[in-house]
Amino acid sequence: MANTRKKTMKKDEGALGGFTIIEVVLVLAIAGLIFLMVFIALPTLQRSQRDTQRRNDLARVSTQLTQYQTNNSGRLPGNGVCTIVAGKTLIGDIPDNAGCKFIRNYMNSSTASDDSESEFVDPTGDPYNLKIVEYKNMGTLSNNFNDKIVYIVTGARCNDEEVVSSNGSRDYAVRYKLEGNGVYCQDNGS
Repeated sequence: MANTRKKTMKKDEGALGGFTIIEVVLVLAIAGLIFLMVFIALPTLQRSQRDTQRRNDLARVSTQLTQYQTNNSGRLPGNGVCTIVAGKTLIGDIPDNAGCKFIRNYMNSSTASDDSESEFVDPTGDPYNLKIVEYKNMGTLSNNFNDKIVYIVTGARCNDEEVVSSNGSRDYAVRYKLEGNGVYCQDNGS
């Protein structure tokens, strides 16, 4: 009788110790679905976060343009192109053009001692290109703006995502094409 009892206990212990192949496949399928959802959602979330940072950067550009106007009798910076390159040095179509001066004097941290300490860079680490242009001199550029360029269009306003002419000499629009869909356009609202 004691022998029969031992055999029954061993049989029960074996049944409790393992998983069936169906249980293992089910757990792996659920884990696979979770990983798939994460890998689909993660790039979209990251792109959205970078675009949010770009919007914040452009809001900062707008704030600093208003500060520039305050310090320069209501004038806006003149036309010019400026790029922050890999070494974080400012270069432009003219070495000391308005775009470079604006970035150097208004967009960089007050603790930056030179251009090598520039903080005005895209969230991906790519350089922001800054182009300041008057609306009346845009010519065929119209609203076909290029990627990776922050446009400051003087004498202009935003109409949704488009830049349109304005009657005010103190008006400006800041426009940038976002990584996701769409364009961000912000004006000074005057």
